[in-house]
Amino acid sequence: MAIDEEKGVSGRAEEFLQLFKKGAEFTQELLKENELLRYRLVQLEQRLLTHGGSGAQTDTSNKLAERIAELENEKQHLLERMASVERENQDFATRYVEIEAENNNLANLYIASFQLHSTLDFREVLQIIIEIIINLIGAEEFAILLLDEKTQDLNAVATEGIAREDIPPIKLGRSVVGRVAETGESHFAADVSAYQRDLMDPMACIPLKIKEHVIGVIVIYKLLIQKKEFAPVDFELFTLLAGHAATAIFSSRLYSESERKLSTIQGFLELLTK
Repeated sequence: MAIDEEKGVSGRAEEFLQLFKKGAEFTQELLKENELLRYRLVQLEQRLLTHGGSGAQTDTSNKLAERIAELENEKQHLLERMASVERENQDFATRYVEIEAENNNLANLYIASFQLHSTLDFREVLQIIIEIIINLIGAEEFAILLLDEKTQDLNAVATEGIAREDIPPIKLGRSVVGRVAETGESHFAADVSAYQRDLMDPMACIPLKIKEHVIGVIVIYKLLIQKKEFAPVDFELFTLLAGHAATAIFSSRLYSESERKLSTIQGFLELLTK
C-alpha cells in the first residue's frame, strides 16, 4: 500500500508539474499578445489625437481595449491557477518526503525487531540492543540495567560511553531510575538540550517489560553530537525496545541458564556411568 501510494503521489506531482510548465508558457504568450495590443492601442490613440479620429477608428480602439481587458483577466486567472498548482506541488512533495521517512522508519523497526529475536545468546542480545540504541536512536552514553529479583536491585549489565562500574546498584522505587522500574512508566527530561548527566536522573529511562512485569530499564545519559532532541520515531523505537528487548533478554537468559543446567546434569551423568 505504501509503495502504491508513493507511486500515485509521484505521478500526480509529475502531472501538476507538466501543467505548471504549460501554464507558464501560455502565460508568456498572453503577455506577448497583451504587449502587442497595447502597442497598437497607443498607435491608434496617437492617430486619433493627430487627425481628430473617425468613428471606425474609435470602434477599433474600443475593441482593442476590451480585448486587452479580457487578456488581463485571463492572465490573472492563470496566475492564480499557477499559484494554486504550485501550492499543491509543494504539498505533494512534502507528503512524498513524509511517506519516504515513514517507509524508512518501518524498515528500521522491522530490522530491529528481527535482530532482537535472531539469537538466544544473552551477550549477543545485549550487543544488538546496544547497536539499535546507537544507530537508530542516536545515543552516545547509556546503560542497560536488569532487576535482581532477590535483592530488588537494578544492576548494569551493559554500557556504552560510560564504565559499567561507575553505575551503582539502584534500589527498586528509589530515584528516577528505581521509580521507572517500579511503575513501568517511561521518563524523559523536560529539556534535552539543557540536560546535565545525573546517574540517578537520566535524560531518558525506558522500562523493559514483559506484559506488566518489569525486568530492567534502559537509561540514556547523552545523545550523539549531531542529534539535538528525540524524534517521533525514537518513541516508537522505545516502545519496541520496552517489549521486544525485554522478551529477547528474558528468553536468552532462560536459555543460557537451561544450557548451564543441562551441561551440569550431563557432566554428573558421565561421572556416574564411568
